[in-house]
Amino acid sequence: MKISEFTTSQLASLLRRSELLFTMGPLVARIKSNVTSLASDIALMYADFDVCSVDAFADFHIEVARETGLRRWIKPQVRFFFDGQPSFIPLPAAQAFAMLEWGLNWCVAAHCHQYLIIHAAVIEKEGRAAILPAPPGSGKSTLCTGLVMRGRRLLSDELALYDMESGMIYGMSRPINLKNKSIDVIKRFAPSAVMTAPMPDTTKGTVALLRPPLNSVLCANEPVRPLWIILPKYSPDARPDLVPYSRARTFMLIAEQSFNYDIQGVRGFEAIGKLVDQGQCYQLTYSQLDDAQRVFDELLARGG
Repeated sequence: MKISEFTTSQLASLLRRSELLFTMGPLVARIKSNVTSLASDIALMYADFDVCSVDAFADFHIEVARETGLRRWIKPQVRFFFDGQPSFIPLPAAQAFAMLEWGLNWCVAAHCHQYLIIHAAVIEKEGRAAILPAPPGSGKSTLCTGLVMRGRRLLSDELALYDMESGMIYGMSRPINLKNKSIDVIKRFAPSAVMTAPMPDTTKGTVALLRPPLNSVLCANEPVRPLWIILPKYSPDARPDLVPYSRARTFMLIAEQSFNYDIQGVRGFEAIGKLVDQGQCYQLTYSQLDDAQRVFDELLARGG
């Protein structure tokens, strides 16, 4: 069954009983919550995701719960629990869905060491995939969203799961996290995009989540072998410019942007070397999403 086959009240009931389990690519999360708004947000953002049976194995057991005492009534707050233990400071109740998404990211980054976990977007079209690693502020999520809304498949906008044995990248096709000015940029670029209401005054500014396209979710269990590693660099008023990027510098950036490179040791070192060697490395400077779209189309057309 899909999440869309449940009513909001049914989802709220499943959440209260800790019986909502859904797949995220190769992973499964069990969610519990007494926060009423979460049922609506999950229904909107995860509509096309598969629901698992209540007795299925879950990689993560998560709860987002209202704080008790005065905080239940005065400036209500919510707290994130992992395996029954509180994991972060409370946030305002209006940011409950953002807390769920950020908490899920943390669960994957901190515990899924069967993969090398890279802070990167991953997109694919016609069997050819690109990894977009970049520090915050580089325009990675905005660029990823623009390309996905023009027909590319979304694997990840945040966490790339690199299988170090096969050299394949797995994704979860989860909602895309947009921040601040990017929200309006995407609304203008893709008016049909489905988003949550903006959540102001978070630790990341104003954030909104964007629902992944149906085809991306349906293909979430299909890994890809990346052909390109492209470092996006947003620069106001810049002309689009795609230039080769040093493999050595790409290696260092991937290592820096990996959440568990230090844990993987020699295995991680060798895996990044293989990842960098198997494709082409570029840096893309851009200011307009339409320009970036044309650059990616030309790269796809020539195959490298």
